[in-house]
Amino acid sequence: MKEFKPVKEGKVREIYDIGDSLILVASDRISAFDVILKNLIVGKGAVLTKMSKFWFDLTKDVVPNHMLSVDTKDMPEFFQNENFEGRSMMCKKLTMLPVECIVRGYITGSGWSSYQKTGEVCGIKLEAGLKESQKLSEPIYTPSTKAEIGDHDENISFEQSIDVIERDFPGHGREYAEKIRDCTIALYKKCADYALERGIIIADTKFEFGVDENGKIVIGDEMLTPDSSRFWPAEGYEAGKSQPSFDKQFVRDWLKANPDSDYLLPQDVIDKTISKYQEAFDKLTK
Repeated sequence: MKEFKPVKEGKVREIYDIGDSLILVASDRISAFDVILKNLIVGKGAVLTKMSKFWFDLTKDVVPNHMLSVDTKDMPEFFQNENFEGRSMMCKKLTMLPVECIVRGYITGSGWSSYQKTGEVCGIKLEAGLKESQKLSEPIYTPSTKAEIGDHDENISFEQSIDVIERDFPGHGREYAEKIRDCTIALYKKCADYALERGIIIADTKFEFGVDENGKIVIGDEMLTPDSSRFWPAEGYEAGKSQPSFDKQFVRDWLKANPDSDYLLPQDVIDKTISKYQEAFDKLTK
């Protein structure tokens, strides 16, 4: 049996190159504040994979995606065991664009902090008088650079995103920057409407795009998981305060309240986190 080693390890994912395609494996690691925590959240990788598959299937009419299969029987024998079952996705190879595509439908998190100081989010002037967690009249697109592990992503303007892409894709900077901005907003609107009907508010999220061998823009990485998005329960939603969530905000809040934790979570926080992830998946897919 041929063995495979990851060609890249991210904060929560490993990527294997099997020749004509890639296999993305979602681990049970969890990160917060750009640090990988010491605990594993058992079952998390499987929920992330199921959720990405669900959204890729739902949105393939909006923009093509990189998913080929989540069935390990379609993968080399090395992946056909319990270490990879349920949390592996075989994907097309793409040349990834060097920009994270963040879309915000509600004002929260770092966006809220920035707005309180300047009335702007990532250089975009917003209307006066907004409250924390308030829905924006239109979603805003706030791209960032992609940082290596341990570094922070840097927010950039749309115009700066053109320059960043142009460096890697000469002659295509503006074309690709406009395309991924428009795809990001379209995907967010469709999925936020869908989720709201099922009792979940998608406050914000981020997407990553690549270019296939034909020069076509394709969505890659993960899609609308609790790791890449803020999910709030619609029931009880009220602007003017922070919201309970179905995502790793619960972990972030605990870490903020326990600055001496050394990034080690207690078991009840681990249990609550995986149950939140699973609850979000169940609500969205039933």
